[in-house]
Amino acid sequence: MKFGGTSVGSAERIQNVANLIADKGKNIIVLSAMAGTTNTLVEISDYLYKRNIDGAKETINNLEKKYRATIDALYSTDAARQEANTEIKACFNYIRSLTKDIFTLFEEKEILAQGEIMSTVMMNLYLHEKGIKSELLPALEYMKTDKNGEPDNHYIRQRLNNLLDKHAEADLYITQGYICRNAYGEIDNLQRGGSDYSASLIGAAISAEEIQIWTDIDGMHNNDPRFVENTSPVEKLNFEEAAELAYFGAKILHPTCIQPAKLNNIPVRLLNTLDPSAKGTLIGNDSIHTAIKAVAAKDNITAIKIKSGRMLLAYGFLRKVFEIFESHKTAIDMVVTSEVGVSVTIDSEKNLDNILEDLRKFGTVTIDRDMVIICVVGDLEWQNRGFEAKAIEALKDIPVRMISYGGSNYNISFLIRKEDKIKALQLLSSHLF
Repeated sequence: MKFGGTSVGSAERIQNVANLIADKGKNIIVLSAMAGTTNTLVEISDYLYKRNIDGAKETINNLEKKYRATIDALYSTDAARQEANTEIKACFNYIRSLTKDIFTLFEEKEILAQGEIMSTVMMNLYLHEKGIKSELLPALEYMKTDKNGEPDNHYIRQRLNNLLDKHAEADLYITQGYICRNAYGEIDNLQRGGSDYSASLIGAAISAEEIQIWTDIDGMHNNDPRFVENTSPVEKLNFEEAAELAYFGAKILHPTCIQPAKLNNIPVRLLNTLDPSAKGTLIGNDSIHTAIKAVAAKDNITAIKIKSGRMLLAYGFLRKVFEIFESHKTAIDMVVTSEVGVSVTIDSEKNLDNILEDLRKFGTVTIDRDMVIICVVGDLEWQNRGFEAKAIEALKDIPVRMISYGGSNYNISFLIRKEDKIKALQLLSSHLF
């Protein structure tokens, strides 16, 4: 059972989660850092990179003050408060110890790890105060990546199961999401959104019956509730549909979370901490046929068109284009081709100037910024008549820059202008659901 930052974002929320997990049987509980903590730790690291020690220390003090207030509100006994304050103070003193020397990426990762360490310590002590037999399993003792930065699944399985055997008497196990050690034994992390990934890797390592991702919304909705009224949770998705939605903007689930669960055929259930009785969304290898399930949107997209008359019918053209993006470590989202050109989209402009410079060797290059990919997900096999026509009909009054269909059996994507996003989401909702 994984709980995100908002689910443990205050003393009251931590108490709610503790009540929720207390009667659910033997489980591993994966926690993120308290909401806002990771961003503050990034801010502290930023001050230290800039050698602004005073700014870093002031930010550390403010964050520690917030934790002390949470501890005061969370525990009902002085003994528990004192123990929690001692543990949390040790974490903040460790962060302070990193403000003295040269600051590098290694120190930053050690600082970022403290958020999850503190939330799990506080939860474990609160469960003890409630009389629940819980055991803290430090993620840094079993969660490890290899030299390619990929999870070392054999190591994770072996070390985690040894820890569980060692503490077999516990009712609940509390562990950190997001953090790990790399192949060289240094503290590292699974990138942003990594707590979902941690839960999925842990579920795969212990052959769990189910992986539950608890957030503050009741499952994956069929559209974005921030922009569209009367959206509803999708009851069932298969792994491919969920992966498409997660990649194309459905923020409730991190895309990397899907793979370990899918490969080990472990269902993933998305549930709401604020409404535990809600059904949520169940993701598995089963599929509901001939249905469109949901719509998602991905912002900050840049479209690049490369047009080349001399490349007419020339083989090798696409290879050369894609090699440019590969050499600049930039992923492509959508691709459409014609006889004399190709259009692609990217979601990062980090290396855009260098990419454009290299592309201009092969033809005329034009770009469109501030675009949005709208992704329609469901059973979209080409034999199913009319589904793509329904989506296109819904967007008949919206200018569409690109359409991608047929690359997957589960997705049709439209590239539109940012200013048309909300209208497009609303039109698709009214036409499709």
